[in-house]
Amino acid sequence: MFTGIVSELGTVVALTRTADAARLTVRSPGVLDGVRTGDSIAVDGCCLTVSDHDDSTWTADLMAETLEMTTLGHRRAGDRVDVEPALAVGDRLGGHIVQGHVDGVGTVLARTPGERWEVVEISLPADLARYVVAKGSIAVDGVSLTVVEAGADRFTVSLIPETLARTTLGSRAVGAQVNLETDVLARHVERLLDGRLAGPAVPPAEIAEVLR
Repeated sequence: MFTGIVSELGTVVALTRTADAARLTVRSPGVLDGVRTGDSIAVDGCCLTVSDHDDSTWTADLMAETLEMTTLGHRRAGDRVDVEPALAVGDRLGGHIVQGHVDGVGTVLARTPGERWEVVEISLPADLARYVVAKGSIAVDGVSLTVVEAGADRFTVSLIPETLARTTLGSRAVGAQVNLETDVLARHVERLLDGRLAGPAVPPAEIAEVLR
């Protein structure tokens, strides 16, 4: 599990493809202290398992599902990536609960600079729109963000100077693709209410009981 607080901007060393998989090597020495083979590290919001490492680089295997559902298959040597190690017991939950399970890919539609921040508009796959609400949480390339406005096929977020400087979102140009993970709590609530909402109207008290 992760929190969406990027620890380091890593650099892709290599992406080596096979017929239906790939091996990704990333240089990110700042997150490797105490890391062991089998540990989890998120790259651009995608949870990966460390298969090999040294003092400054580590390697993970990317399966066909990962290559299909995320942007990692398009990464090239020299690309910068957002890196976050798995949350340790007792760590601060600075962002929101992020699983590292990418739900889909969006596209940067517009960037509107402010005095010290930028508003970024990102496309949203239609089947994910119901999980995205204004003032709710979403992970974009692994970065925990608060939704400003939510539409049927897009949403906006505001990026503060810290986010612009310390994550890849500061340099994602219009047209760039980004990994999206919606709030897992919204998906669990939908599952709990599945079937009830298809029948008679659910009394507010019953909904409150499910959410409690």
